[in-house]
Amino acid sequence: MKNFMDFLGKQPPGRLIAMGFATVILLGALALMLPISVREGVEVHFIDALFTSTSAVCVTGLIAIDTADHFTAFGQGVVAALIQIGGLGVTSVGVGLIIAAGRRVSIRNRLLVKEALNVDSYGGIVRLVKAVLLMTLCFETVGAILSFIVFSQDYDPVHALGISVFHSIAAFNNSGFDILGGLRNLIPYQTDVLLNMTTCFLIIFGGLGFLVILDILKTRNFHRLTLHSKAVITTTIGLLAVGTVLLKLTEDVTWMGAFFHSVSARTAGFSTYTIGDFTNAGLFVLCVLMFIGASPGSTGGGIKTSTFFVILQAVRSMCTKRSIGAFRRSISQQNVSKACIIAVLSMAVVCIATFLMCVLEPECTFIQLLFEVVSAFGTVGLSTGITTSLSVAGKLVIILVMYTGRIGAVTLVSMWIEHPEQNARYTEETISIG
Repeated sequence: MKNFMDFLGKQPPGRLIAMGFATVILLGALALMLPISVREGVEVHFIDALFTSTSAVCVTGLIAIDTADHFTAFGQGVVAALIQIGGLGVTSVGVGLIIAAGRRVSIRNRLLVKEALNVDSYGGIVRLVKAVLLMTLCFETVGAILSFIVFSQDYDPVHALGISVFHSIAAFNNSGFDILGGLRNLIPYQTDVLLNMTTCFLIIFGGLGFLVILDILKTRNFHRLTLHSKAVITTTIGLLAVGTVLLKLTEDVTWMGAFFHSVSARTAGFSTYTIGDFTNAGLFVLCVLMFIGASPGSTGGGIKTSTFFVILQAVRSMCTKRSIGAFRRSISQQNVSKACIIAVLSMAVVCIATFLMCVLEPECTFIQLLFEVVSAFGTVGLSTGITTSLSVAGKLVIILVMYTGRIGAVTLVSMWIEHPEQNARYTEETISIG
């Protein structure tokens, strides 16, 4: 045991976080295979339990089997717990348990939280974790109460409470799971304004990122916000507005339906219309939104709004010959380089996975497979309806893509590379571009 702890102590933070997520996924799959988790008369194969556990921990929402129809209340509770752990992050939950037990948080644990929440310094890590847990509890409690008002009209109070709590956890953690049964998602509540707006409220704030929410609560003035918060908020509003208009123009949906799917495509995965009935143009719009995703330090995935913002500013700078910056602040070249690397590696993951899916699932169309892969990578959960019919090999590819999307392509690639202490510097020479 001591040798194992010594081994863990020598691992870099990124590798430990990746191992932590993988461990929780495996334990979750085993828990979902227990007789107490599976409904009587229903068979759940390990690949489907693994798929469900991965989708829950990676806060995706893609399902190979319907959660309500195959799992008992205990099994659904396991799924909800996995969503909560995945949304908050394994390290944040672990540190939260340490704080609850009254024990001291070690420097090693602070480093892991710093890496997981993407913060710049060690200062105030314990206060940050407490604030994150309290904030999550407040948002999910409000969401559950508002959802209960809707679900209590169709279900008995106990059942409605269970659905409401599950839905609130799934929505705030940007995971498109539902326990209504029949693979219906939220289609039965297509015209319910309260549930639609409550879900959007939870998704948006869950996707903004905890640091941004704390910054808003602290300053309460847009001009005094950090550059990161301004970038996240403006990009989020812009994407929601553009996505809503484009979906309304391309699909036969209401304005509320267009807004809901513009919000949901930002890594949540809930749907009030059948995605399989969308046009190719509408599916492409959703693909772009899913690929960009939520914000750093949030419960969502994708390349992140801040990455997209920095790339846009770099393009604007190149075209106008001005320095890279926004809101009277400069953006470092390191930020630009990192944003470009994230975007390129993410596109590489999507391209490779889509190619593999085209080989493994030839009966599906290209747009269906591309949509499925982008949804998995962005940890979204929207699907054209092909997930349940995928082969075992196809499900394994999607599992790996969901895991990569949650951990991050850059982290997954770099954590296994031993960095040399010194890098040689060579003579610089130009390359013709464009």
